[in-house]
Amino acid sequence: MIDTDTSVRTDWTHTEITALFARPFLDLVYDAQTMHRRYHTPNQVQLSQLLSIKTGGCAEDCGYCAQSAKFAQDTGLKATKLMPLDAVLNDARTAKAAGATRFCMGAAWTRPKDKDLDQVIEMVEGVKALGLETCVTLGMLNQAQAQRLGAAGLDYYNHNIDTSPEYYKDIITTRTFDERLETLEHVRQANINVCCGGIVGMGETAEDRVGMIVSLATLPEHPGSVPINRLVRVAGTPLAHSDDIDDLDFVRTIAVARITMPKAVVRLSAGRETMNDSMQTLCFMAGANSIFYGEKLLTTPNPAANRDMKLLSRLGMTASA
Repeated sequence: MIDTDTSVRTDWTHTEITALFARPFLDLVYDAQTMHRRYHTPNQVQLSQLLSIKTGGCAEDCGYCAQSAKFAQDTGLKATKLMPLDAVLNDARTAKAAGATRFCMGAAWTRPKDKDLDQVIEMVEGVKALGLETCVTLGMLNQAQAQRLGAAGLDYYNHNIDTSPEYYKDIITTRTFDERLETLEHVRQANINVCCGGIVGMGETAEDRVGMIVSLATLPEHPGSVPINRLVRVAGTPLAHSDDIDDLDFVRTIAVARITMPKAVVRLSAGRETMNDSMQTLCFMAGANSIFYGEKLLTTPNPAANRDMKLLSRLGMTASA
């Protein structure tokens, strides 16, 4: 049994996190749920909705992503321009009416240009005026760009590390792991909450999953939100034929994230379309307390909203206010 009186730590060692992953499954889930109940309201799930405000044409070569221009000929994804403000706000109103409390906006850029950032800031201010938390993911940021977003009142900035430092170069070659950490530092300095997690099921080893959690749990401050994604295999991308991660190994990753980053909101993110209700329930038991809500995540499918609400009802769970 873990010591639930231990203060939140950012000095986790590789050996400690390896040992957590190796714990008997039921003990691990029990420990994670115990930690979850210490820091979070039981039986509540935070609902976020994600909108692609600018799709495709990205110069990055992330091996999992349909939005890379490098794979566009094989994926068939058409690049779009940045959405107009009114359309974004209409989608935000719909999301709020459906129960979402956070509205996340993603643009497929390596890094935003200043003129594009002007428009995104208008979106952030407009969505906040509707009473929703705001989150954006725009690629890499320099310090000045992060400060501008912070001044506009942005609540969260998403920038995932994706995987372990060792496996990273096998997934992405157009930006480095350290460049991702640099953007996270700019975001923290701008007093914006960090949303940062990773993707499992990309052909990584169990050791890489340990390395990913070590990297997250030893950041100077734990991310406020930690999305754990299960790879959605997209035809035409290099990872289209990756083997599925074992269901229990996925749940273990959720549980270790919860134990090592106890105050974070751990989001059961992409890949839920491939999970049955029992597996999602195990993830909630292991400490997941947020989901992306709505039938699409940028370019990939997500469970229908009514399916999510039916499951939460069956479990006696509610959406957090």
